[in-house]
Amino acid sequence: MLLHQLLARPNIRQPAITAFALLAFCCSQPSSSASESLPNLLVIVADDLGYGETGMMGNEEIPTPAIDALAKSGVRCTSGYVTSSFCSPSRAGFLSGRYQSRFGYDLNPTGPRNNHPNAGLPKSQPTFIQHLKTLQYQTSLVGKWHLGTRPEQRPTAKGFDRFFGFLHEGHYYVPGPPYHNVWTMLRDKQLNPGELVKSGMTILGNYARISEPEYDRDNPVLERDQPLQKWEYLTDEITQRAVDDIQAMADAPFALVVSFNAVHSPMQSRVEDHDAMAHISDPQRRIFAGMLIALDRGIGRLMKTLDQHELRRETLVVFFSDNGGPTEELTSSNAPLRGGKGSLFEGGIRVPMVWSMPGSIPENAVEDRPVSSLDIAATFLRLAASATQESFVSTPDQLDGVDVMPWLGRAVAAPERGLWWRMPRGARAFRSGDWKLVQPRGNQAAQLYHLGNDLSESTDLATSHPEKLAAILQQWQDVQDQMPPAKSFAP
Repeated sequence: MLLHQLLARPNIRQPAITAFALLAFCCSQPSSSASESLPNLLVIVADDLGYGETGMMGNEEIPTPAIDALAKSGVRCTSGYVTSSFCSPSRAGFLSGRYQSRFGYDLNPTGPRNNHPNAGLPKSQPTFIQHLKTLQYQTSLVGKWHLGTRPEQRPTAKGFDRFFGFLHEGHYYVPGPPYHNVWTMLRDKQLNPGELVKSGMTILGNYARISEPEYDRDNPVLERDQPLQKWEYLTDEITQRAVDDIQAMADAPFALVVSFNAVHSPMQSRVEDHDAMAHISDPQRRIFAGMLIALDRGIGRLMKTLDQHELRRETLVVFFSDNGGPTEELTSSNAPLRGGKGSLFEGGIRVPMVWSMPGSIPENAVEDRPVSSLDIAATFLRLAASATQESFVSTPDQLDGVDVMPWLGRAVAAPERGLWWRMPRGARAFRSGDWKLVQPRGNQAAQLYHLGNDLSESTDLATSHPEKLAAILQQWQDVQDQMPPAKSFAP
């Protein structure tokens, strides 16, 4: 049975999708014919890419032809959301399919804190990738992990057969120092604000909140668990490793997560990509542009590889950024949204997002209704279950996403739901329809915005609509009542 025919069948459970045991099918393994019909999954995660930076979102300054072509092949989500505006908790939400606050994971570890006992996915929290293993999926993660460093937390303990990448929040793109064949721009708080010091192809500047962290310290590039001393420009290396994985896994169902660290700092661009952006005079912006076109080139290679193996119609491809762009640090723009990385205004949590599966998802479509990174697990688990023609097995746990296949990019009703956020220092948000509650910090007043009329969140309606504010505060609290306290990184 073709996938689009399977998707036309009535939903078994909607909008709530039962959690991971839903793929433990009645104590039986899938038949070989069922395995042959299973869809593939390719999730491409960009890092710190702002909402307004790609051609598909109207930005013509930096060419992103591959991302734009991917959008034309599927659905461009103008209200695509992640569960946190920081890297690690956002990734925890995506890979668990649950609000990361359900296991107390609100904080974002950096540097040595990546080794803290509370950093990363708890041993008891599975990923949805682990449950694809019950269907004999081949699995791989290439790139950034940032979800724990202990053996029981690493990708190979969380469902991934293959792993190439690094475990912390960031990494230099080439071995060094010195850094060869790249333009590099690094933060240095010892300089005067706005001052730039150039030495060869390295630029130092005081243009953001902190100096450049020691990203590579105790954070080697790994092949499975083995450190590597040499690699190519990391965006290109991640791309090549992912291409190799697609080719190696092409004959059987696979789930591949390509987790680029581009365009996360440190800012390093290949000389050729930097030179191609000569129309950009600002040195920081020009290096960022070079990083972005390398990311786009990598995405193009991934799509070309799927095409070469005639896998596009059998593969659900989802592209999104893990959070909004940190504009001062990278120039990564979230226009026309307010705020950025670390914020619960739209610029921190609304991200570029595309879903593509020709023949099963509409092509060249736009979806304005909210779509969450949580929906990837819920959608693909049901898609895989439908392909086996098996029933879901009920469990007490629930995924927090919904199956978007019946309505994404289509003129049909979507399930009504709210989107919930909790972050450190009392920050919280809730979207209900076009209304959104934002409380930037626990010691600040709650704010209310109508996104349908005010996408940039410029007019606070809390005073003029107190009943609506109270109602959404209660909606937030109803979810909060289900959550444990946030874990701490304290000693």
